[in-house]
Amino acid sequence: SEVTGKLEEVVMIWTKQIRQVLVESEQIRREADDVGPSAELEHWKSRMSSFNSLLDEIKSSRVKKIISILQAARSKTLKQWKELDGSITIAANEAKDNVRYLYTLDKFFGPLANASPVTVMEHIPSLMNTVRMIYCTSPYYNTSEHMTSLFLKITNQMIHTCKTYLCEG
Repeated sequence: SEVTGKLEEVVMIWTKQIRQVLVESEQIRREADDVGPSAELEHWKSRMSSFNSLLDEIKSSRVKKIISILQAARSKTLKQWKELDGSITIAANEAKDNVRYLYTLDKFFGPLANASPVTVMEHIPSLMNTVRMIYCTSPYYNTSEHMTSLFLKITNQMIHTCKTYLCEG
């Protein structure tokens, strides 16, 4: 029971750390007012990397051994652990899915940033079609919060492109 107690302490420390990561990932992002849509993709890529690393650690043999010892000892700390494991898996799946969908917009980021306003306008119908596809098919990204953020960033990029065009011309 002494070993079980020590292992439970370790799992409680992990639980606290994982909760902190989950809380931080849900906090509102602070971004510059003029950030473009590529920042959205970078955010989700970073989040995917963080949660995948966390999942890899949780699935490591060391952690699995500790969890199986605590299961054999019928530890009460495992309930919280299982909930957190599920939350991490959901967060990792969300980030992976969002990256996959946002990559479909990647081909528009260059023209949005570097083209003339006329060329940008030519890309708008297919860009909007792709955004609509994301909204209709993504199980995670189709919230008004995500869509508003994406449209804001697309608009920021278009404004920046037009300002640059006017100042250089």
